[in-house]
Amino acid sequence: MTERKRKIVNDPVYGFITIDHPLIFNLISHPYYQRLRRIHQMALAQLVYPGAMHTRFHHSMGAYHLMSCALQELKSKGILITPQEEVAAKMAILLHDIGHGPYSHALENGIIEGVSHEEISQWLMEALNREMDGALTLTLDIFNGRYHKKFLHQLVSSQLDVDRMDYLNRDSFYTGVSEGVIGYDRIIKMLTVHNGELMVEEKGIYSIEKFIVSRRLMYWQVYLHKTVLSAENMLVKILCRAKELALGGARLFASPALQYFLYHPITKDNFEREPSCLQQFCLLDDYDIMSAIKVWAGHEDQVLSMLCKWLINRDLFKVVLNNEPFGEDAIGVLKQQVAQKWGIKGAALDYFVFTGTASLRAYNVNDEKINILFKDGTVKDISSIDNALVSHTLAIPIKKFYICHPKI
Repeated sequence: MTERKRKIVNDPVYGFITIDHPLIFNLISHPYYQRLRRIHQMALAQLVYPGAMHTRFHHSMGAYHLMSCALQELKSKGILITPQEEVAAKMAILLHDIGHGPYSHALENGIIEGVSHEEISQWLMEALNREMDGALTLTLDIFNGRYHKKFLHQLVSSQLDVDRMDYLNRDSFYTGVSEGVIGYDRIIKMLTVHNGELMVEEKGIYSIEKFIVSRRLMYWQVYLHKTVLSAENMLVKILCRAKELALGGARLFASPALQYFLYHPITKDNFEREPSCLQQFCLLDDYDIMSAIKVWAGHEDQVLSMLCKWLINRDLFKVVLNNEPFGEDAIGVLKQQVAQKWGIKGAALDYFVFTGTASLRAYNVNDEKINILFKDGTVKDISSIDNALVSHTLAIPIKKFYICHPKI
């Protein structure tokens, strides 16, 4: 008889999280999963909110806890969920972020061009499934929305999934930004299933509205904060310059895994074809990038060394937001000033003066909707309910344009 593995993890947000199934225990113990301990959940937001040092591991464990609570709540309401489905759904949420690269979203497409973290998550889950003799087959079906019980997929990925519930709650906890606090426990208590789909009982309307408002506030106050945008754009530019130098034959300090991606441009096609790509990717984390940046600060290339020194010392670019795109004249003036002050010339100026966009739609009416189940059995999307806050403001997308440049 095999020993039943049961562990508890003390989480600062929810208290004790229980791991009580050998499959789940083995999954969390796997090196692919343990790598998430070395990837910051909020990339460089710590340069604005010093407490934001939590990792993808913290977040995945928190989402797992909320999934456990949600499944328990649905079972208590008479919704049939088998033990196999329960374990598979828990493993799906544990693995939903496993494909994130160093510094999470900040370097999305930076390491491997044209490949999202969702695709890498998919490949890693398939690799784990082969390694675990098919134990993740049902997990993959739920993760990809192929399983007939649609509500299980919706708990993993929708506009009201436990992933969003945890990151809003957790990120507000670690940043100290109280606007992100949501009533996750009440939302979970209000969850139900109707016609196979995840819904919210009528009593939960205001909790859902607060959830959507919190998401909007957290994006503009934290995730898309001007200084966060500045730091993360500088990180992207550093990696871009390093790749350019590496492909030009320059010698750059880097860990073996980072060297692999700097000196061999990886696209979606060869990533899928070469198993070594996935193995090398799983050796990469925040430490590879930051240790390289510390060394590159002394590199002979002026562009690379300046960007690295400034990022390390938090001498960050200025970001100006605008409702309209910036014209070529404004960009040209700034480039001229940079050229005069630091002697940067030609195409290299694009590393120091550049534009971008920041956009958010707090609630997308065209996406999988958040449906409210009324006592009389009618179902309405949250944005179509009379006097609902969502229909008036939160469903409208907001787009802001920004320009980044050194402080001159």
